[in-house]
Amino acid sequence: MKALLIDDHPLILSGLRVVIQGFGDDVSVVCVETARGARELLAEDASYDIVLLDLQLGDCSGFEMLEELRAAYPSLSVVVISSSDSNDDVSRSIYLGAMGFIPKRASNEILFEALSMVLSGGIYVPPMSLRSQLRSSAARRDHHGWGVQDETRPTFDPANTRGSAAALGLTPRQTDVLELLLQGQSNKLIARALNLSVETIKDHVAAVLRTLNVSSRTQAVLAVSQRLGSSPASAPRH
Repeated sequence: MKALLIDDHPLILSGLRVVIQGFGDDVSVVCVETARGARELLAEDASYDIVLLDLQLGDCSGFEMLEELRAAYPSLSVVVISSSDSNDDVSRSIYLGAMGFIPKRASNEILFEALSMVLSGGIYVPPMSLRSQLRSSAARRDHHGWGVQDETRPTFDPANTRGSAAALGLTPRQTDVLELLLQGQSNKLIARALNLSVETIKDHVAAVLRTLNVSSRTQAVLAVSQRLGSSPASAPRH
């Protein structure tokens, strides 16, 4: 696993590195303190499995950086790490395409659990921050401690999904990827199901997001559910 940490606090970077390296011996962690440094690294190599982004960088707003990452690398999983856990910051981060929001005050155990959830295809939010927003959606939710699992996504009729995908101009293979994406499958699981490489799946996911004119998986669920007349459970209203 390759992780990129973007935070201008050395102590925070050190603590995050320790937690992430706990995922195994094959974990590679790269730390940068500026948005500029992150841009340069990603321009050379964008094959990261996860990016942890601080909202308060010295040379750029974290929200601006998040939007930039979602636009340039739509298949990259970005998790916001912030000293704030206000409803507005959490909601805005998820709306802009973050796959998770972790307060810096969270324990190492919670951080590990949250990152595990995101790496497996889930979306992580603090337990209280989005409760009011999530309640506003009519679809079924399933709260598990500190996270909202992707199994709370709505059930889509495959026939309707394929018809909608065809109308959008997606190829049959991109439609296969979209169906699995709507089920909350990670790139690795989609690759395994379709017997393709992870890199090929990343390309297909990026193409699907471009076609839907969205920048994240969460927004893809919203876009497809609106087209099919379903209410998305994973994408909070902003």
